[in-house]
Amino acid sequence: MAQALVRYLAAQRTEIDGVDLPLVAGVFAIFGHGNVAGLGEALYAARAELPTLRAHNEQGMAHAAIAFAKAHRRQRLLACTSSIGPGATNMVTAAAVAHVNRLPLLLLPGDVFASRQPDPVLQQVEDFGDPTVTANDCFRPVSRYWDRIVRPEQLMASLPAAIDVLTDPARCGPVTLALPQDVQTEIAEFPERFFVPRVHRLRRPGPDAAQLAAAVERLRRARRPLVIAGGGVTYSLATGDLRRFVEHHDLPVAETQAGKGTLPWNHPCTVGALGVTGSTAANALAADADVVLAVGTRLSDFVTGSRALFQHPELTLIGLNVASFDAAKHGAWPLVADVRRGLVELESALGAWRAPAEWIGVARERMAEWNRAVDAATRPSAVTPPTDAQVIGAVNRAAGSRGIVVCAAGGLPGELHKLWRATDPQGYHLEYGYSCMGYEIAGGLGAKMALPDRDVFVMVGDGSYLMMNSEIATSVTMGLPLVIVVLDNHGFGCINRLQQACGGAPFGNLLVDPATGAPPGIDFAGHARSLGAIAEQVKTIADLDVALERARTATRTSVIVIETDPAATTAAGGAWWDVAVPAESSRPEVRAARAAYVEARRRQRTGW
Repeated sequence: MAQALVRYLAAQRTEIDGVDLPLVAGVFAIFGHGNVAGLGEALYAARAELPTLRAHNEQGMAHAAIAFAKAHRRQRLLACTSSIGPGATNMVTAAAVAHVNRLPLLLLPGDVFASRQPDPVLQQVEDFGDPTVTANDCFRPVSRYWDRIVRPEQLMASLPAAIDVLTDPARCGPVTLALPQDVQTEIAEFPERFFVPRVHRLRRPGPDAAQLAAAVERLRRARRPLVIAGGGVTYSLATGDLRRFVEHHDLPVAETQAGKGTLPWNHPCTVGALGVTGSTAANALAADADVVLAVGTRLSDFVTGSRALFQHPELTLIGLNVASFDAAKHGAWPLVADVRRGLVELESALGAWRAPAEWIGVARERMAEWNRAVDAATRPSAVTPPTDAQVIGAVNRAAGSRGIVVCAAGGLPGELHKLWRATDPQGYHLEYGYSCMGYEIAGGLGAKMALPDRDVFVMVGDGSYLMMNSEIATSVTMGLPLVIVVLDNHGFGCINRLQQACGGAPFGNLLVDPATGAPPGIDFAGHARSLGAIAEQVKTIADLDVALERARTATRTSVIVIETDPAATTAAGGAWWDVAVPAESSRPEVRAARAAYVEARRRQRTGW
């Protein structure tokens, strides 16, 4: 059975820019008693057709696989296999990351014996009332498709269904196929046609005529239209189509985290990041917009400012999305279609219509003001410790137009969304759907695997670094150099700030020595060296500039550690975010924060 599974995966192909490539580029594997004898032997025999990659942490290897798929714009993917117990459940968090971000990830965890004869086996989780339940049932709510293969011939139904989900632009997400260890080794007959190579191409469903007409009619009436560019623009390979569309119709474009870089930062139609981590330009336009065309975005609370950002009383929201679930969110007028086809048909139907000249003029004035704010926030300074914004400015300069920045959690994604000047969408790689601490270094590895000719700059806080850093060793072993910048603010600085903003006392977030109250003085550079990286500690932005140049030309992963101010954040930009504050507290600070919270909630839209 395991041989049949491997042979089928190796036969799946994809076409990218006219080039035929394997759809499944390889399999990350950490072997154990649940997969080494069956699937491990099959992978060894097929290692030339389907390479096996060795990692150090199951969650980390799955994060790398997710980043690989994201960097390939969902056109290629990696599989991950583990043993039956903690190895499998280590991947559940990564499955959630892929699920939220609509990214393809194939998980092949080992499972207990289908025969149940040796039960309970090592690492088996037993349900007292249901013997069919195993640890792999944890994957059900975070998988787009889930199955347990208890007979070899079930592969003939489940594998095509799994590949269909992994390549479907509307349903794309993680697939889990749990593989009982005895079934992996059983024999069965499969027809030769099951293993015939198949090429999978990007599907492009077109819009419904009535939905298209309704969207056109509403856009034509708009006096203050705004476009939101989400990740779906990139996954549809439609960045050029969006650029032509907004230039033709004079439309300002705001970006989500996944949509950042859809237009270059200095394009005359861009107004920067939108929402809680957005620019003052985009958020001011959003407050006044009467028609919003949301393109390829799932409209999370960070984008909508918890539904309080858009204030026009007669707002019309249009959702252009290949997934009907996302297209109709928040009462939007849905336009269900592939983004490229939807934009092309919208442009044709709108003809010579253009947004009012004064509106795009206002957008450009506000964006010029915002660019001055970015310059001020990221300008180098000799003050120590520097701010996150100043470190971002240094990394942005070092990355240039070909570098890729990778980040995921803490305060950095907010600063990056506001301040990073992206020239293309692949150069800005943020996992902010699930905002998973620990994604950063493993994600950098996956991005480098997908785009080895581009420099990858991982920006990670000390909190995330401590959660997961083992794939530094994997990057060294694989010969894939990363530039990792560790911003040490002595703990969870972002949540410490949020805690205080909600009236709470600083508690449980910053790392301090209980005896002295001072930071513990962790030697991050020494730790990184122990994993095989080149590493150094720097103090000033000037020192960082020099270290980044050294790291960028190194042939091995480099880690640069710099202490940053845990209290400083960019004041410009941003929007309200709904974080519930206690209705009762003995702290006057909490009571004041509650009063402000109640007042802010009055701006939330209950209907669109």
